[in-house]
Amino acid sequence: MRLSRATAILAVVTGLLALPVPASADTWSVVEVDGGYKVTLTLDEPLPVRNAVPELAVDGESLGFATESADGHTLTLLTDDPRAAGAQSVEVAWNGVVESAAQVRSRAVYTPPADPQPTTIATDPGVLGTFPVTETDYDLGSQAIALEGLGGRSGELKARVYAPTGATGRRPLVLFLHGRHSACYDAVTRRTSNNAWPCPAPQIPIDSYTGYKGPADALASHGYIVVSVSANAVNAFDANFSEDRGALARGQVVMRHLDLINEAEKGKGDPQLVSLFQGRVDLDNVGLMGHSRGGEGVAKAVLMNAGRAKPYGIRAVLPLAPTDFARASLPGIPTLTILPYCDGDVSNQQGQHFYDDSLYAVPGDTAFRSVQMVMGTDHNFFNTEWTPGAATAPASDDWSNNNDPVCGNRAASRLSASEQYDVGTALMAGFFRLVQGQETALLPLFDGSNKTVASTGRAVVYSVAQAPASSRIDVDTFSGSTKAVISGSATGVVCASMLDRSPQSGLPSCATKLTTSQAPSWTPATYLPNATATSLMRFGWTDTTGKLTVPLAERNISRAEYLTFRVARDENIPAAQPLDLDLTLVDGRDRSVTVPVSSLSTALEALPGLASPLPKTWLRAVRLPLAGLSGIDKKDIKEVSLTGSSATGGVYLADLSFTRYRVGEETIATLPQVSVGDVTVVEGDGPGTATIPLTLSRVSTQPVTLSVQALAAGTNPVIASLATSVTIPAGSLGGTFTVPVTGNTVRSTTAQSYQVVAGVTAGATVGDGFARLVVTEDD
Repeated sequence: MRLSRATAILAVVTGLLALPVPASADTWSVVEVDGGYKVTLTLDEPLPVRNAVPELAVDGESLGFATESADGHTLTLLTDDPRAAGAQSVEVAWNGVVESAAQVRSRAVYTPPADPQPTTIATDPGVLGTFPVTETDYDLGSQAIALEGLGGRSGELKARVYAPTGATGRRPLVLFLHGRHSACYDAVTRRTSNNAWPCPAPQIPIDSYTGYKGPADALASHGYIVVSVSANAVNAFDANFSEDRGALARGQVVMRHLDLINEAEKGKGDPQLVSLFQGRVDLDNVGLMGHSRGGEGVAKAVLMNAGRAKPYGIRAVLPLAPTDFARASLPGIPTLTILPYCDGDVSNQQGQHFYDDSLYAVPGDTAFRSVQMVMGTDHNFFNTEWTPGAATAPASDDWSNNNDPVCGNRAASRLSASEQYDVGTALMAGFFRLVQGQETALLPLFDGSNKTVASTGRAVVYSVAQAPASSRIDVDTFSGSTKAVISGSATGVVCASMLDRSPQSGLPSCATKLTTSQAPSWTPATYLPNATATSLMRFGWTDTTGKLTVPLAERNISRAEYLTFRVARDENIPAAQPLDLDLTLVDGRDRSVTVPVSSLSTALEALPGLASPLPKTWLRAVRLPLAGLSGIDKKDIKEVSLTGSSATGGVYLADLSFTRYRVGEETIATLPQVSVGDVTVVEGDGPGTATIPLTLSRVSTQPVTLSVQALAAGTNPVIASLATSVTIPAGSLGGTFTVPVTGNTVRSTTAQSYQVVAGVTAGATVGDGFARLVVTEDD
């Protein structure tokens, strides 16, 4: 007779070291009986219920079907196989395949493989290339362009060009657009102003467009032509003479410079521009970077370009610390949005919407997109002309509380101005080289793996990314609905927006305690304050039975590189409270692997800060590497689950998918555009309506949805309407949006005029998103 204690065997990942666990209490015995052997395995936990019949294996080989005891704890096999006599181990097998004791329990522990890439990647986009760089300014006058977005007021056409000396052939073009800064200053008194253009004497322009020399040189020295343009006239007039705080006017400035460069490339137009650009620029390979309001400006330029009959090849767009007042979706174009954690200007980091609103806006989206939270950086210091000590004109730190322990200029975690500038240089240059130059070695800077380069020093950058649709298997997007099953002591609900701002969505608010500056995904937009914002799963548990399970419709995930999702701790979970989840993959034969989320990412740790606008609730990336994973069948994964492993907890979850990262391509110009039309109606004597037309640039093969809102102010006959979602059916060229109008019999001396704004589109992009509803007086 042989009697032994079976040892616990972990699920093994090829080439990887598994985490040790205590030996199980399973016992086995082999007893010689008449005609052979009685093999018995007693389990410390009941056998899982499965359709297959359990087997017993000796030393890894099945000897046949076993008899299961009523309580599921004991398996017995009578056999005359001589291998039983010398048994060193006895285990459960299913369909001839041995499963470890841990797999029998359906909760194996998986230690993720060490990423083969080093923390710091070798290709550093902050390091200059081999081409010498020549700087040249061109200036066509301070009133060279009439800007429709400023009511026809005129602005400058002025720029600095950074060109690679000795580079042959047509080179990729990157255009930079600065944001809203004072337009003028007095060099003697050091006083700034921003209420007139051109600058009244003795004031002179503040040359904000010259403040991006670092990233411009980094790109130009690698063969790119960089043009950084001035937009001071827009800054001077956008507060009072534009419908959209200057977004359209900034887009027009960008497009006019591209038109001038295009003409000069063909040998036409201004002689200086011809000498700079003829035969040297590839207008089919263009990138745009916009800082602050310039970020929304370049987003508008992308949409304006896409609406042209013959668009330029804008392949990449980078909004840097951007505004997003009108929630413009940017599907079909590779996008990097950079958010400074210590932004004291656009402190609600509304640019997050450029990422969130575009995630699922178009089926089959071809583009890679990324958003980065750059710790320790403010709004201004990406531009030297907005940085004290480096700027020619007056400048300041937009984070005003110097005593703040996280973002104050005395805080250890706050980057110096030069450190911040170096980070911005590397990220800006790296993204355009990745997309326009197809330098895939740079992808780890942006794909959520949080790799870094030497030139960024001690900076901490968190990246989240979405691959093109063809490189993803979306398990659950949590965008308005879910396939997830909640079990145990847990709750799970899809939510959207915050502070009950979007009741028309039919979804509960995701946050009621956070301020709008603490929640970038839900911060309300200036012109669409009630539009639904970023739906996701809010999952909470009160003990470790709490579980969220999502079944897979597409079970073969063998081509994927990672299982990915975004996560952040719920607003109700204190920063000091322990918080963790177990992530489990289960295949069609109920084999599984489990890994703690905390071993994959720091996303469940609270971001730093003591008081609004900090700390931020910002969803960070979790990535489970799938390479080398064994013990489960990657061609037949039936479900993914998340189980609370801390005593209690709550999280926000988004974008659960199996992913293979690549850059993809630009296709935004192939999408129809939707525009909102102006309307004039008579007031009337009682309740009425105004019908606003919504038109598509061409028939869409799929439904188009958009958010529309009428903005009323003061005492007037329009009832302020919450943002409404409108669907334009496939095959149609338009739809309508109805606004209630309350008429009266009281005479007024003027007609009333109200804004109607459209944004947050799916299936199309925005063309003209701003219109006017005029209600005329009839008493």
